[in-house]
Amino acid sequence: MAAALSRALKLPGKKGSELGEYDPLTQADSEDESEEDDLVLNYPRNGLGRDSCLGAGSSKMRGGRSGRHVVAKDEAQEDEEEDEEEDEWRERLPNKSRQDREDGKGVQYWSHRDSGRDRAGDDRGGSGGGSGLGVHSAEEEEKRMRMKHAIRSAFFLVPLVCAMLLVLLCAFLIPCRKGELEKKLQWERALGVAGGVNPPPLALWDVDGDSVEDVFLGVTEWTNDTHPSQGNKIFSTVALSAVSGLVLWRRVMHETVKYIQCGLQFSGQPTPVVLIIGKSVIMAVNGTTGNNLWSVSLKNIVSQAVLLPDLQGDSVPDLLIATLPADEASDLSLTLISGLTGAKLGNPVPFNLTGQGRLIGPLLHETPQGAYYILFGLGNVEAISVRDVYIKATSKMPLTQALRRKDPGWEGLKKTNSSFINIYRGAESAEFLLPLVAGLGNNQNSLDAVTNLNSSKSDWVLVYGSTKLSVLRQKDIRKEWTYSSAELHCQPVPGHFNDDRVLDLFIQHAANGTMKAEIVDGANGQHLWSAEFVCPGLKLESSAISTSTGQSAFIFWASDPIRVQRNGTKTTVAPGVAAAQPLIRKLFLLHPAYPTILLELTSTTDTAVTSAVSYHERQKDAFYISVSSRPSPVSEPGAQIIKSMGLRAAIAKGKIVRLGESTKPGEAVKPSVYEINKFFRRLTFKQQ
Repeated sequence: MAAALSRALKLPGKKGSELGEYDPLTQADSEDESEEDDLVLNYPRNGLGRDSCLGAGSSKMRGGRSGRHVVAKDEAQEDEEEDEEEDEWRERLPNKSRQDREDGKGVQYWSHRDSGRDRAGDDRGGSGGGSGLGVHSAEEEEKRMRMKHAIRSAFFLVPLVCAMLLVLLCAFLIPCRKGELEKKLQWERALGVAGGVNPPPLALWDVDGDSVEDVFLGVTEWTNDTHPSQGNKIFSTVALSAVSGLVLWRRVMHETVKYIQCGLQFSGQPTPVVLIIGKSVIMAVNGTTGNNLWSVSLKNIVSQAVLLPDLQGDSVPDLLIATLPADEASDLSLTLISGLTGAKLGNPVPFNLTGQGRLIGPLLHETPQGAYYILFGLGNVEAISVRDVYIKATSKMPLTQALRRKDPGWEGLKKTNSSFINIYRGAESAEFLLPLVAGLGNNQNSLDAVTNLNSSKSDWVLVYGSTKLSVLRQKDIRKEWTYSSAELHCQPVPGHFNDDRVLDLFIQHAANGTMKAEIVDGANGQHLWSAEFVCPGLKLESSAISTSTGQSAFIFWASDPIRVQRNGTKTTVAPGVAAAQPLIRKLFLLHPAYPTILLELTSTTDTAVTSAVSYHERQKDAFYISVSSRPSPVSEPGAQIIKSMGLRAAIAKGKIVRLGESTKPGEAVKPSVYEINKFFRRLTFKQQ
């Protein structure tokens, strides 16, 4: 019994090294890491048992060692069995420790960090410094985790915020800028005085690089307003910004400006060239600055310039212009001019046309065989090859093979001993001859090579006898069809009214104080649409603008329309209006989708004298540029007003005018206002 009691008392102490006795102070140095963890975790620290803060698992681990002590004390063995029991106890001790470790896995409170902190405390002899270091390590770990979460959140939130800002920018800022641009493009400016019978020259071309066609206008001003006379007039060409209407540059001339043409390109001139034509001078200026590039003096210029292929091999198109000859025996002369230097190529070539009437052309035409001809005439229409004109002017053969070529089909139309090809010659004088090309009437002063190439390969619209309209086929110079009407006072305007993809013709004629507008089918000459208005003939060309529906919108000036009722009677919007010139002129838009509806875009007391249409591709919009004469309160000449108006904005504010009731079967008699507004608000315009 004494031996057993002695063993129990010696158990917490230090055993001999030969028996591997357990010493709690040296066990960390003598045992491996796994056993050290088990023993240290179960040993009381700082005088506090772990049972006070741990669960049942810790108590069980302690209870395992206490149980072994009780069993050792209860066994009353002899001294000779003492050594065997001691060896048996040493053999069971590691296994029991492993079992205690497995039981300790159920305790979720402990962590590897706590074990590490305990080991650090044991290494330092149980001091409190190790515990403090573990606390700081935990705080640093938490800070690192918070920082990591913050960085992840930032990586997610920053792109999200940027995407939201981009959406807001597209949704709000861009439409606002578009609206501001539309407002800027709507402007009105007074330039000079209105005077003379002929309308002032007007041309469009982008020269400031903002993708909007700028405006070029011939202006006449007085130097002394109190005593106006021919001697104190100032003539000039003014370039206006299409965005704001501000003057870009002004070029003073010594005579009236008759024509302004744009689009001539030089190989060494990056900016477009503007051609200013007076009665006796042709001047080429820089379109951006207005600086003079070259000028040439001629006499009695009667036509605008015609763009020809390169005659000299300098990679710049050359020009042809019609003048009145010095000798009275000839009727007309054709002069060749270098597009690069302005020098005359040879001498003017005079022609005796043996005709009377309006000057036709000159126009350039390229046949299917690739031969070039000039069409011109007085009352009649003649043609002569560019090759023959060049040989007569310079006594040389053209340098390029294309200009030497002739078309056998056209040459076969010549009469004996004549250099002319008869295009039209009849008892009735020709009034108009123009290429059958969409959009030509919107700005026919272009010297752009692409535009002229399309125009030079088309059929022609011929008006003769003031009342007959025909289409001439360019392949054999025969009439496709003929349409008879009242006297036409302005040239027809090509556009698409029906869906056959053939250009139709919008015409106007006046008689007995009324103006009648008609549309003729370009395929067969049949009547498609007509309307009558209470006003005399306004000699102002109309415009046809291509739209998103594939058809054209026709824009024209008139006054109040005459409505046609189902019973055939005609009534005016304002009964009793005299046949005299009305005080209020109205700009109407007609779209083929609603032939019984007109949109009144604007109204004014000014008299419009010329107009053009400018396109804006980015906005899918068109701008109507008009030049008007505004009456003066006294006997002095009125002011010349130039105005830019966006068509989509005008359509949104336009007034619906009903012409009459439809009589076609199956067609709605009266389309609703909602239906009409919905259609026109979605309508966009495009370049032909």
